[in-house]
Amino acid sequence: MLKVILVAGARPNFMKVAPIYAEMNRRPDEFEPMIVHTGQHYDAAMSDAFFDDLKMPRPDIYLGVGSASHAVQTAMIMTEFEPVVLEHQPDWVVVVGDVNSTIACALVCAKLGIRVAHIEAGLRSRDRTMPEEINRILTDSISDLLLTTSQDADENLAAEGIPAEKIRFVGNVMIDSLLEHIQISGSSTIREDIGLTENNYAVLTLHRPSNVDEQETFSGIADALIEIANKLPIVFPVHPRTRAKIEEFDLKDKLSSAGVMMVEPLGYLDFMRLYSGARLVLTDSGGLQEETAVLGIPCLTLRNNTERPITIEMGTNVLVGTDRDKIVDAAMKVLNSGTTDAGTKIPPLWDGKAAERICDELLRF
Repeated sequence: MLKVILVAGARPNFMKVAPIYAEMNRRPDEFEPMIVHTGQHYDAAMSDAFFDDLKMPRPDIYLGVGSASHAVQTAMIMTEFEPVVLEHQPDWVVVVGDVNSTIACALVCAKLGIRVAHIEAGLRSRDRTMPEEINRILTDSISDLLLTTSQDADENLAAEGIPAEKIRFVGNVMIDSLLEHIQISGSSTIREDIGLTENNYAVLTLHRPSNVDEQETFSGIADALIEIANKLPIVFPVHPRTRAKIEEFDLKDKLSSAGVMMVEPLGYLDFMRLYSGARLVLTDSGGLQEETAVLGIPCLTLRNNTERPITIEMGTNVLVGTDRDKIVDAAMKVLNSGTTDAGTKIPPLWDGKAAERICDELLRF
């Protein structure tokens, strides 16, 4: 039996850990899993909502590191996580994604000689100004087993000199969560609560510092949103850091009066219900690029690069950057035609069975 610590630090991690934890519990003769929540995303109400929606138990261990600079937060996670590893002596520590918790916990294990498996290994944006890109590269370089979502990720790792025997293409575990919960999300009344009907609104998420911290950039995006909202209402669950910048840059009244509906952050099922009925999604997040690709929803990514190029090659995703005219032109094309120029195929192994393959590979390695 393998003793496995599953690390979750931020809300996007929960959707990836949940299917793996569930699969391990279905195989009690093979796995003894425990969940460690670092507390990197420290809003207790939001974390509890995600755990409830995903039917996950409360974490076995909560480190409670909270907010801080990248360096301080990473160091705090390492300091708090090391005693956990020393006490429990797991056979594997599984880290997911690209947040500070990912690299911090992987580094602790590498120093202690504990095997690390990295889920979503090999994703690359080629933009090292993104903290997440640094976390991805470093985590992959010290992990023992690299579990990839797409074949381009395998190619990235091979190009960086990672031995082929450490790389396993297993598919996208976040799609396991999507496919398991899409019907369940139908019980949410979020659309009705804010007066929406299917396919008659857009959804926006915006939180990256490069988009919201600089007034000129954020104001340009806001101008594009205002023009789009004249044609189609936009629902905007607002990240706390983004809300602070909206206030600082005096954009609240401007956006609201144009038809941009700013709401509080939503739980997993409510948000799934919201974006799954949208005519258009605009985002700077990674996960939404993948989820909209599987659901066939046109997605405009407000970034100049993406670590998930397969969503462009096979899905419905289009990179539009932060230029006002490019955003508006791409949105109007969707509103006029109902689609983007991107493809409509679901990428290989995004089939809801990635957690099974991940568990098999942990046993086989």
